[in-house]
Amino acid sequence: MNRPIGVFDSGIGGLTVLKEMVNLLPNEKFVYYADSMNAPYGYRKKSEIIELSSKIVEFLIKENCKVIVIACNTATAAAVHYIRQNYNVPIVGLEPAVKPACLATKTGQVGVLATEGTFRGNHFKTTSEKYKEYVTLHLQVAKGLVQLAEKSVFEGDELMSLLKKYIIPMKNRNIDQLVLGCTHYPLFIDKIKVIAGENINILDSGIAVARRTKDILMINKIFNTEHYGQKIKIFSTNDHNALTYVVSKLFQVGKNPNLVEIKIL
Repeated sequence: MNRPIGVFDSGIGGLTVLKEMVNLLPNEKFVYYADSMNAPYGYRKKSEIIELSSKIVEFLIKENCKVIVIACNTATAAAVHYIRQNYNVPIVGLEPAVKPACLATKTGQVGVLATEGTFRGNHFKTTSEKYKEYVTLHLQVAKGLVQLAEKSVFEGDELMSLLKKYIIPMKNRNIDQLVLGCTHYPLFIDKIKVIAGENINILDSGIAVARRTKDILMINKIFNTEHYGQKIKIFSTNDHNALTYVVSKLFQVGKNPNLVEIKIL
């Protein structure tokens, strides 16, 4: 029962998902794997993403994880079916919040920021097809944002220039919903809100994934009802300042120095 939940991403972006899980599941322990050395996954071949993801899943299984969350839209799109077929552990995947955006829009115009790999995924294509008669999706491959996050660039002209380049054309097309289809993008949420303005609702998948994980835990009767002391163990394939910065910002490590343990592989 007190086994940890495994979470992985191509880098530090999935920490935005982990934050929602930590908030919703206060009795659980977590193991997070950031494959920053190989980030971004968005431009890699499907076979490469499956190979990288499989190695991480095997690592998390050795860490005795009872559930594994793929906190990466690109990895989910490319590898979730293979992983579910080949590993005997409950798997929670990630997908852009296109459905709630399409249901919420009043203008019928929805913007989606994501990677090439996410847009290639079958699930994204299937979901988009369901609403194309009623909603226009404005798709934007947001090249460079993952790299900036992994390099610890969260301020400055380069970042703002990229965000404006991607968001303003969609804003000019009267979108009222903006889907962040990569877990790295919420790391720029303050800057995105400034550019998007008050009339555009911004959606990501963090809370939905946390709720789905809780559902899986309950269904499989592996949900912790007793508080053993929350703990987050983070493994990274690359040592960089961005990891420490984001962990400190999201999990308020200063207030709880024993919550997070970081190991570089």
